[in-house]
Amino acid sequence: MQEKRKSERLKELSDIHTTVLTTENHIPKGEICYNYSEDISVSGARIRGNVHLPVNTLLKIDFTLKKLKQKITAIGIIRWTKGIIEDKYYEAGVEFTSTSVEVIQQIADYISWRKKIISLSPFAIPFYTYDKARGSDSP
Repeated sequence: MQEKRKSERLKELSDIHTTVLTTENHIPKGEICYNYSEDISVSGARIRGNVHLPVNTLLKIDFTLKKLKQKITAIGIIRWTKGIIEDKYYEAGVEFTSTSVEVIQQIADYISWRKKIISLSPFAIPFYTYDKARGSDSP
């Protein structure tokens, strides 16, 4: 199967806080419970939570980039959704829209930095796994 991604993704859990910006699709406008992103790229992210978000829902997502403890805010639109656990837990693909060039550059720099760190990790294991084995939480 051919990869359809627009840009390289970093598979890393990041804490997120989400806010619905549209009132369409019978979703109340405001905060909703999406707990984390599973991966991120300069064009979007995969997020997980306990509320079904229909395709085309506009969101504001506040990401906390794990290793830098840095917060960034992106605006995105839901492009796909999927029930994970018997329709009690959901996954959604978000495409970033109306997100500033500065934020996109921060994401690109972070992905590049993390990929470099991971490539230098001993035994070809992800750096975050190595951190946990060492009992460290620093990059």
